[in-house]
Amino acid sequence: MTIHVVGNVCVDTSFRLERLPQPGETLNAFATGKGAGGKGANQAAAASRTGAEVTLWAAVGKDAASEWIERVLATEAPVLRLCHLDLLCDRSVVMVDRFGENVIVTAADCAQAFDPLAMTMLGETWRSGDMLLMQGNLGSAVTAACVRAAREAGLVTVLNPSPLPTEPLDLTTVSLLVVNRPEAEAMTGEADAECAARRLLAMGAGSVIVTLGSAGVLLLEESCAGFRIPSEEVEAVDASGAGDCFAGTLAGLVAQGSSLRKAAKLATQAAGIAVGRPGTLASFPTRAELSALTETLKLDM
Repeated sequence: MTIHVVGNVCVDTSFRLERLPQPGETLNAFATGKGAGGKGANQAAAASRTGAEVTLWAAVGKDAASEWIERVLATEAPVLRLCHLDLLCDRSVVMVDRFGENVIVTAADCAQAFDPLAMTMLGETWRSGDMLLMQGNLGSAVTAACVRAAREAGLVTVLNPSPLPTEPLDLTTVSLLVVNRPEAEAMTGEADAECAARRLLAMGAGSVIVTLGSAGVLLLEESCAGFRIPSEEVEAVDASGAGDCFAGTLAGLVAQGSSLRKAAKLATQAAGIAVGRPGTLASFPTRAELSALTETLKLDM
């Protein structure tokens, strides 16, 4: 099974601060960094580090930043299928306080202009039994069309719709929906995570995972009681990218035959490692670390 990750890539510039600034306030950072990012790139890298076969479909510009990020991503295992547009490379600014909380602003011109079904060979490349993994950075109509086409072609469809679109999502084409607690509430109006997850199942999703931050993960499959996975207590350094680490690791393990429950348990552990380190993609567990976790948790691959 190949995982086709369709999403965005960008250059992340991070600033570490004692606290996040107030409106109109200027603060000095005590550390800065630069790295490859974007939810598509992050999730593709995390999935690849589990040992899964991954192809990343994304758009970049034709500037020096795009050339740099392509070189960086080439060091990861995903096969790159990048569409080069006459635009500047997408960028994100990430501000992180001393408790690990973050604020992110993204310029996403490439992602918003990207239509993979029209601009690439995606529809001719995927095969029945493969997996599609998408996020919310592309245009909402483009995302919906990709998920629908993938489902019709016999793919397993995994959607992590962050950032959420303004239009309602058609969840009947989604095999597995991965959202955090605020996203689940925004989509359903339900403040309780389990009530929200059940509502999302009723809206058509095959299975639902709601990530709960330090409270762990809630997994709900059709006709099953909610299954909660606690997270280990960690000292938070930088929470940016933790959700991508979880989603990519989860998809990579499921694609290799793991049960959803066991994959979610290991993905929760992987995200906990990422939270305890600075940076986004740079904080994700390595292949060796994921292999060690797999042995510890005795996953049936």
